[in-house]
Amino acid sequence: MPPAIDPVELTRDLIRRPSVTPADAGAMAIVEATLSGLGFTCRRMRFGEIENLYARYGTAGPNLCFAGHTDVVPVGDAAAWRSDAFGAEVVDGVLIGRGAVDMKSAIAAFAAATADAIAAGRVTGSISFLITGDEEGVATHGTRLVVEALAAEGEVIDHCVVGEPTSSETFGDMVKVGRRGSINAEIVVEGVQGHVAYPHRAANPVPVLVKLLSALQDRQLDEGYPEFQPSNLEVTMVEAPNTATNVIPGVARARLNIRFNPNHTGQQLADWFELEAWRVAVGFGGTITIIPQISGEAFLTERGPFTDLVAAAVADVTGAAPELSTSGGTSDARFIRALCPVIEVGLVGKTMHQVDERAPVAEIRTLQQVYARIIARYFAQS
Repeated sequence: MPPAIDPVELTRDLIRRPSVTPADAGAMAIVEATLSGLGFTCRRMRFGEIENLYARYGTAGPNLCFAGHTDVVPVGDAAAWRSDAFGAEVVDGVLIGRGAVDMKSAIAAFAAATADAIAAGRVTGSISFLITGDEEGVATHGTRLVVEALAAEGEVIDHCVVGEPTSSETFGDMVKVGRRGSINAEIVVEGVQGHVAYPHRAANPVPVLVKLLSALQDRQLDEGYPEFQPSNLEVTMVEAPNTATNVIPGVARARLNIRFNPNHTGQQLADWFELEAWRVAVGFGGTITIIPQISGEAFLTERGPFTDLVAAAVADVTGAAPELSTSGGTSDARFIRALCPVIEVGLVGKTMHQVDERAPVAEIRTLQQVYARIIARYFAQS
């Protein structure tokens, strides 16, 4: 019989490994050792400097996968924390530490729920873990490449639960059944530097950049999409490096981001950027370069047996059905959806990425109960 797992103590062990992207600091080894002790076949998948892990218990179907990440964001001002950001102290029933919410606690809670399910003989198919160390970074050597490798090998994952902190105000009030897409764009307008008194000898890039940004922002992208809020464009940086008051600058730059719903694709938006740039460049004696980066496309796990199962499992524990939402940022669910239906269930996310990131111990144990109910319901219906 596999050993029982205390999700709080396992979370503390993971927090004590300062796995700030791309560092691993031994966090993946803790997960691997824990799962190996439960009888999982573990496989490290290293891409570049990133540690990833795919572990599977059982060989039969269906295969229920749990996905998460051991990497965390930097601590910020370490002196502003009430205790060591990697000390994993419990103060008045609250666990404090980077990764307590996002999302080492979810990995620990699912491992604990899995250990109990195995001991009780409830796993009649397979359970797998897909854990990456590159979710908080650029996500180029993590889940995306693991998914591609598993697909190429013919590995079948039937459904996936991602442990991101999805609850909004109270535990279990929200789960994520989809995400908006995200595209970043860097805009560089190169003109000709010159004296402000002789503008005919220069080509000022600033008015061109302003005109382009205005054209992009003036368009209402859409009014929303079923299950999704409207798409929104946000300018995140504008600069025209210039230390003099009498010089027309030679270059102006901007960055922007669009979070978009299924009314659009990333490539359609990138093409729109180029069209608007072409329009404003007419008569300009310089160049406009736009470098788009598509972080992920919008997706939705349609309502059906799997979403109903997860919502019912949450309600079993909390007494209330969660909201099925597509709000918030991106997650690695955007890659996993290429393999199978995916839904995200986790803690309240209010303190993620903040100083004094923290999670009540009681909520970590409640999350274990939710995951246990998901596992029980999943294999009871298979």
